[in-house]
Amino acid sequence: MSEMRPIRAASPSGGSLLERAAAVYDFQADFRAATPAAGTPIPAVVVAPPPSVVQPPIAIPTPEAPVARRATGPGVIDRALLSAQGLLVPGAPVGVLAEEFRLVKRQLLLTARAVKAAQGDRSRTILVCSANPNEGKTYCSLNLALSLAAERDTEVLLVDADFAKPDVMARLGLAEGKGLLDALANPAIDIESCVIHTDVPQLSLLPAGAKSNQDTELLASARTSVLIQQLLDANPRRMVIFDSPPALAASPAATLAQHVGQVMLVVRADRTNDGDLREAVGLLGGCAEIQLVLNSVSYAPGGRRFGSYYGLEEPK
Repeated sequence: MSEMRPIRAASPSGGSLLERAAAVYDFQADFRAATPAAGTPIPAVVVAPPPSVVQPPIAIPTPEAPVARRATGPGVIDRALLSAQGLLVPGAPVGVLAEEFRLVKRQLLLTARAVKAAQGDRSRTILVCSANPNEGKTYCSLNLALSLAAERDTEVLLVDADFAKPDVMARLGLAEGKGLLDALANPAIDIESCVIHTDVPQLSLLPAGAKSNQDTELLASARTSVLIQQLLDANPRRMVIFDSPPALAASPAATLAQHVGQVMLVVRADRTNDGDLREAVGLLGGCAEIQLVLNSVSYAPGGRRFGSYYGLEEPK
């Protein structure tokens, strides 16, 4: 029986979020002790910011939370809606959130380069997942995609692969349309025709598509590898990010993990417990590269705040 203790938010001491995360929970040592057999991947640790910019903290919207939609043209992302959800806003001044996700994406890009020789094009694919619902995986997926889209040499395709509760399009103020499930079920559909190009340079989207009772079986078919390769072949600069359902709540996450170069597993500091985290890592073992992102971490008074360097200090 595994010990069930929560991973708590960092103590109000100084140091970077990475150092504070290591002080809260020794991921490497704990997973070494919990590894059931040789070959199980040991996650590396990277960190994500709490759901706030420079204003007071904004709660991470849950999949069940209603999100207001505003009528926009095809591919026109609602900036006001991004701001209301505490997400990165393209063109906004650089602040804490932008800087934290710069660190996160840099680690992921370095890993992608390191595994390119062994995995080829697959190194350009990332699965974003969490152990349980409401731990911030879609929040992190969107921010990662928006941050990567700011890179000079990268095009980003964000795929909504949370088929039971698709939320990516709604959070951007866009309508659903044909998507991944449609192309998986119907070989006559050109997957690239389902891609929605947005008014954010270098960012495009692929909706989940029509719901199906056979989503996992469709993902497990040989056509999944074919479609992913087509998406990668369409643009050699493209990175594909999959926002999947939580690993312990739905099976598509484990199936998709077998098709990607790395997994970004979101760990909510005030909610995710040890047992769930270990179980999620085991289910995602089809991918050899798993990075942990510590989400919803409290900042220490007087600690590191990137925004202050850009003249965005919080009002006293």
